[in-house]
Formats: sequence, structure tokens, C-alpha cells
Amino acid sequence: MDVHSTEEDNTIRYPALDQMTDNPFHLWEDHGKNSSLLTLASGILSDKQYDIIFIFLIYTSQLISSCAIIASSLSIAVFVKLGFSEPSNISLTTLAICDFTLAMLLTWSNLCFWLTYHNVRLPFHGVNVTYLTGGTQWAFISSTVAWITAFISFERCLCILVPLKVRRLITPRGTFVALLIIILLTFCPSFFAFVRYKFVWVFNPYLNITILNTIPVNSESAILLEKISFVICGVIQPLVAFSIVLICTGLLVVQLRKISSWRLSVTSAKSHRIQSEENPVSNSSAAEARISQKEERLVRMVVAIATIFIVSYIPTCIMLLCFVAFDEFNLSGTYSRLFIVFSYITSLGQPISGSVNILIYYKMASKFRSVFRRLIRLDRQEQETHELK
Repeated sequence: MDVHSTEEDNTIRYPALDQMTDNPFHLWEDHGKNSSLLTLASGILSDKQYDIIFIFLIYTSQLISSCAIIASSLSIAVFVKLGFSEPSNISLTTLAICDFTLAMLLTWSNLCFWLTYHNVRLPFHGVNVTYLTGGTQWAFISSTVAWITAFISFERCLCILVPLKVRRLITPRGTFVALLIIILLTFCPSFFAFVRYKFVWVFNPYLNITILNTIPVNSESAILLEKISFVICGVIQPLVAFSIVLICTGLLVVQLRKISSWRLSVTSAKSHRIQSEENPVSNSSAAEARISQKEERLVRMVVAIATIFIVSYIPTCIMLLCFVAFDEFNLSGTYSRLFIVFSYITSLGQPISGSVNILIYYKMASKFRSVFRRLIRLDRQEQETHELK
């Protein structure tokens, strides 16, 4: 491949766009009836099957992402009105902001892929640039969401198991610092991707245009840094966070059952005005189970949020394990088409979670429901309707 550059315009000249990088995405040079968004060297899916599935996933993901953007925006607005005197409000607001960011990144990727599919000339390579500015950032923020969910679950778990000790540490300031550390450790490593790839202006003589593109930096240090960063931040961190959420959610469910059993026994004892001597409630178990109704509602809400996260994150964990287990299951491997399709399928989980969370808040949090109804003026409309009647 002949590559030419000039000092005047600092532009790299390539014979064709599809030869400039090892990335398996590239545009068809034939813009006729067989035009397709992407062509990959090999794989299980045929061109027709791949195009149908990929375009369907684009439209589906955009519909879900739009719902997530609206839901996350409303959640953020409600939590801002509620204030941040409660540590839980800070955690849930941060989670909503991350959900909003993920939905926006997915929208950006969908828009670029859709325009590329319809052969719209963009000032940048629609796939390569989008992959670096959208897909990479999405993957790391998704890891941030996993760790925030793990933090929320772990916090509620400690509040029930050792309430007297933990409540001194779980303050608004402490929660803010913990979330800041999580963001720094999970999202900031995404910038290492820009060490492995760099932006360049590429001239394509076939289309007679110069566009922004990316090329890999093939230095040993850049390659090593990319591999280390991906293994730690792209595989280990998400799987560890998922495990923490899974364990903490299980403990919370068990503890909620203890609380329900304890309250049922106390209610039964009061109704009969006697305490059964055969099944007494010990002071220690009563102390563990005795939490306020408000705390119990918050725990149930966290369990619901964590459960939805677990269900939506299972495909991501399976894909990460496949990526580690099979060498050809990657962007440039034999099963690259399957890798891209599964990547898109797993990316749907987080927007779904972001869309559903607001329903959980509305159902289980009375203050959130009250502020939300005032925010959308639902209470005012009901009051006016009642006055007209």
C-alpha cells in the first residue's frame, strides 16, 4: 500500500478508505444496489443476514435509547428538586446521569451508522471515528454503571447488617467521594484508547474528499497499554462489579425475608396479647430486623434496581467470557460479525435498565412520586379536573 503525505496540509493519502486500518469495518466502494453499511472479511452471517439484523438492531436500540434519555432526564430533574441531603439521592442521581450519557452515546453511534448505511458523506469515517468516540466510551461508562450499582447495593446491605457502625460513615460527603473514586477508576482509563489510535485527515481519491479518520499506533508500549487497560477495565472490573451486585442482592433478599418474618411474629403476638414461648423472637434477631418502614422501602427499591441490572447485564458478562475464551471472537477475527451483533444486543441492556428505573422510583418512593407528579403538573391537572366536576 502506498501512503503519501505532504507537509503543507499534513494529509495522509490512501488508495482507498478500506485499507487504512486493521479495523474490519469499511465502506463498500460499490454504491449500487448491493450497497451495505459494513463488510467483514469472514464470519458465520451472510451479507444479507448481517445487514437485516444490524439495521433492525439500530432502529430498536434507538427507540430504547430515546426512552432512556427521557426517563433519565426526568429522574435527574426530580432528584435535583429533592436535594442531596440523603446519600441515596446522590447515588441514584449519579446512576441516572450515567444512564443518560450511555443513551446519548448509543444515539450518536446509531446516527453515524444510519447515515453511513444510506451513503451520506460525512466529514469523518462514520464507523472508525464513531467506534473510538462512541463505542469505547460506552464500554467504560457501562463499567461505571456496574460499579455504581454495586456501591448502592453494598451500601444498603451494610446499612441493614451493621446499621449503627455504617451510618456514621455513609454521609452525603462520603458518598460523593466514593462515587468520584469509582468514576475515576472506571471511566478515565477509556482515554487510553486514544494512545492506541490517533486521528488523522485521510484523502480518498475515489471520492475526491478528505475526511477525519483513525489509524492505529503500532508501538509496543501503546499495544501493551491497550491490552492491560482492556483486560482490567473491560473484563475484570465489570465481572467483579456484577458479582458484588449479585451477592449483595441475595443478602438483601434474605434480610428482607427475616424482617417480614419478624414483623409477622410481632403482629401475631400483639393480636393474641401473648408471646409464644415455643418460638420466641430473640433480642439479637429483633435488633437486626427492626428497621424503619422508610428504610425497608429503600431496600426493596435497591433490590428491584439491582435485579433489573443483573438481568440486563447477564448478556454482557457472557460476551466478555466468550471474548476471553475464543481468540477469533473479536472485531478482526473470524467471528467478527457475530461479535458486532452480540455487542449491539448487549448494549440494549443498559438503556432498558435506564428506562425502567424511573418506574421503580415512582412506584416505591413516595417523595419521588410526589415531586414527579408536580414536575409534570399531573397533580395540578387532577385538581383542576376535580374542581370542574
